[in-house]
Amino acid sequence: MARPREFDQDKALDAAMHVFWEKGFEAASLSDLTAKMGIQRPSLYSAFGDKKGLFEAALRKYTSSHALYIRGSLQKHASVKAAFRNFFEDMVSQEYEKSLSTGCFCINSMVEMAPHDERFELLTREHQMYLSVIFQETIERGLRSGELDAGINAKNMAQTLVISLIGLTVFLKSRPDKAVVDNFVNQILTLIK
Repeated sequence: MARPREFDQDKALDAAMHVFWEKGFEAASLSDLTAKMGIQRPSLYSAFGDKKGLFEAALRKYTSSHALYIRGSLQKHASVKAAFRNFFEDMVSQEYEKSLSTGCFCINSMVEMAPHDERFELLTREHQMYLSVIFQETIERGLRSGELDAGINAKNMAQTLVISLIGLTVFLKSRPDKAVVDNFVNQILTLIK
């Protein structure tokens, strides 16, 4: 008879996610992971298979919660323009409040893992596509309300905004002058007319 797991898998996965987010896949050792997760290696292997399986589970957890956060952030404003402005400005503000720039776990994974591992190429691309859908739904809401110019192609604009988000997130990791970042955000937002 198999022994039941003696740890909270969800909390352990959160802890692993933060280790991977801070260090990346390669730099995160099994000792780092098990120490933060509060488990032994056999429990890690039993629950997640191996380090890569744990990384995938952590990334899937992150992308799911990240998408929910973005959807909620964009839906809390009646104005689509205000929703996008607040979303981008809040993202920048949160990044500058941290002492260490960790960026976006998914984008970090896209840069580190996707070029070398088809599974992570697909997983990070799926997240980008899902964010495009969320952005597109928001833009379509603005088109229906008349707030946005009827000539906007919602799908193309959403994809452009996702690419801008990715670029901004990577750019923020180098801690550029905030005035430069604020100007970049203002330029992104001029796309939403």
